[in-house]
Amino acid sequence: MNNSNQMCARCVMDATDKEIEFDEQGICNHCKTYLERASIRIIDEQVRDMRLSLLIEEIRKAGKGKTYDCIIGVSGGTDSTYVAWKVKELGLRPLAVHLDNGWNSELSVSNIQKTLEKLNIDLYTHVIDWNEFRDIQLSFLRASTPDIEIPTDHAISALLFKSASKFGIKYIISGSNFNDEGAFPESWAYGHLDFKYIKNIHKHFGKVPFKTYPYITASQLVFSVVVKRIKTIALLNYMHFNKTEARELLKKELDWRDYGGKHNESLYTKFVQEFLLPVKFNIDVRKPYLSGPVLRGQITREQALAELSTPIADEESIKNQKDYFLKKMELSPKELEEMMELPIKTRFDYPSNIPAISFLRKMLNKARKAGLASS
Repeated sequence: MNNSNQMCARCVMDATDKEIEFDEQGICNHCKTYLERASIRIIDEQVRDMRLSLLIEEIRKAGKGKTYDCIIGVSGGTDSTYVAWKVKELGLRPLAVHLDNGWNSELSVSNIQKTLEKLNIDLYTHVIDWNEFRDIQLSFLRASTPDIEIPTDHAISALLFKSASKFGIKYIISGSNFNDEGAFPESWAYGHLDFKYIKNIHKHFGKVPFKTYPYITASQLVFSVVVKRIKTIALLNYMHFNKTEARELLKKELDWRDYGGKHNESLYTKFVQEFLLPVKFNIDVRKPYLSGPVLRGQITREQALAELSTPIADEESIKNQKDYFLKKMELSPKELEEMMELPIKTRFDYPSNIPAISFLRKMLNKARKAGLASS
């Protein structure tokens, strides 16, 4: 049995993840999974430039005669902004796609606008009806699972595939990168491709029907990938990517401004990561986000531990965020307190496509290992 305070001897993940396992040396399962997948997902430096060059040529060829040759998602955050910079540097013709779910910070709007103007990239924005999306988010809060960001994550994925299909584009260039996200526990963020899971939670707790919310079913996803041959490329896995270095470049070249945290371009995400998750679920998302760079040797374990020793957020910031959250979500302090006190559930407590999603992931990783799928 794991010690409730046990921390991995290699990374900084610990027993706050209820599904973590440790071996005799105190090394956790996330380290092992990360290192196994890194050999597939992270392109070897000796062939990286060649693989990237071939990929870019492939994208250009598929987009010949079209206005755009790839889709990029933009949020105003570090990763998506850096991808926008790189695709233009590589000579591609992207269409930027943005999901407006009602939680954009003023800074994120400014960063997106400045970036796309400086890089001369066209933008397509999909706005979700606020009452509809508020109802979906409240459904997940009432479901009492830690993956409360899944409605946004799924909508972004669905929107990218729908946009690619609409504009006849074969390549989606993703801002995800294995280096930062490869150590993230599935139990903390399950379901971004599992519409059955989202639909059933909303059916159980929601009231407002889906009309403007972008979603993609399992069969639609398979059709997009297998029949329409739309590919998602994690471009950052094909190059050296250090987040600190990327931020400095963006500040210098695009007048981009930092948010002071991972995904803080969204006011909801900021509140989730700095209040909802740590207070209700005892989850500090800095742990997996720091563990990836530790395992890649980009920072030391001591540096990660030093960062974790600092507070997630100060009291005044939390108070301001909570006031804004309550007003926007039309909740009373008592209603929020009642949600915070609901018994904690997991993805296994609601109908989902977990077996199918797990199978597809295994098949995709096998294809990557055999060189039949992109990283």
